[in-house]
Amino acid sequence: MITFPTQLGEIVYRIQQIDPVRYAVSRNYKDGAVTYLSPYISRGVISTRQVYEHVIALGLPWSKSEKFIQELAWRDYWQQVWVAQGNQIKSDLRHKQDPVYGYGVPVAIVEANVGIQVVDHAIRQLYQTGYMHNHMRMYVASICCNIAHTHWLVPAQWMYSHLLDGDLASNYLSWQWVVGTFSNKKYYANQSNINTFFGGSQKETFLDLDYAHLTRPETPDFLTHTTPFQYSTPLPSVDKPSLEKHKTTLIYNYYNLDPSWHEKRDVQRVLLLEPSFFEEYPVNKRCIDFVVELAKNIDRIQIFVGEFSELQQRIGVDHLIFKEHPTNSHYRGKEEPRDWLSSVKGCFPSFFSYWKKCKKELLV
Repeated sequence: MITFPTQLGEIVYRIQQIDPVRYAVSRNYKDGAVTYLSPYISRGVISTRQVYEHVIALGLPWSKSEKFIQELAWRDYWQQVWVAQGNQIKSDLRHKQDPVYGYGVPVAIVEANVGIQVVDHAIRQLYQTGYMHNHMRMYVASICCNIAHTHWLVPAQWMYSHLLDGDLASNYLSWQWVVGTFSNKKYYANQSNINTFFGGSQKETFLDLDYAHLTRPETPDFLTHTTPFQYSTPLPSVDKPSLEKHKTTLIYNYYNLDPSWHEKRDVQRVLLLEPSFFEEYPVNKRCIDFVVELAKNIDRIQIFVGEFSELQQRIGVDHLIFKEHPTNSHYRGKEEPRDWLSSVKGCFPSFFSYWKKCKKELLV
């Protein structure tokens, strides 16, 4: 079973095991050479730049490492769209999803009872481990939205709530890419494709069609039954930390758990878990436990369960430092930049127009 250690040494070890060549040819397969680094990048423990610098240090020809670096750039691309579009990423961005017959999550998806064996197994594994292979996420999104014709937002929220690597930009915009609201066509996969990449041999399912028929599929009756997504995040029960007023304080949160951030400074370090944030973007207990364990890599960090405004009153706005992020727009104090893969900024019309600029900079 896939596991995600939280000790910094083991995370660094995973970086050292990256094989860009094997990754390039096998990443879409169930047992491909994926890195399992996404939870640590999403939680801000490591950055895309840090991983990139390790890959470059391997001394491989650019042609051997480009595909892996390009996948790092996809993550930054989603983030740049989020920075530019803000909460609009929760809406159909470029095209309206059509048709839409429901606004919940298919019950068969939630119950891992779709009838496609490897898909049902992957959903159960998501519940057990907090992880789902990226290619499988596309299958699930396509079934929910392009076969069952549910609107993408609620199923995306359901998936995000279970993912240890849950990132709103990557999650929401990938779902929009699959349903064609952030791309020029919908993504479909038939049973043969699923068997090829996930080692199955199943036949006679509702996806056992050629692609000509799959783009005009009939929705199986069992996929028309949906359920709303409702979840309340169980935040840890902790006492308010002992904090000095007017002392420089670094704010960590769900998207920033960088153990190297000003690591030698004499400052207060606070992991801020805001109830309002998790009410808007709920996650399950496994995700919260994961964050709490990752925070232990940060020396003398204290957990503050409460709103930013409360912390501001405790410390004073002139003494608060935080990293830039779309979820921090209400923070006040000194904002510091994140560690991006490149200096390329902005919302580009396509990933490859963004990648073209990134590649030009990275090849210098």
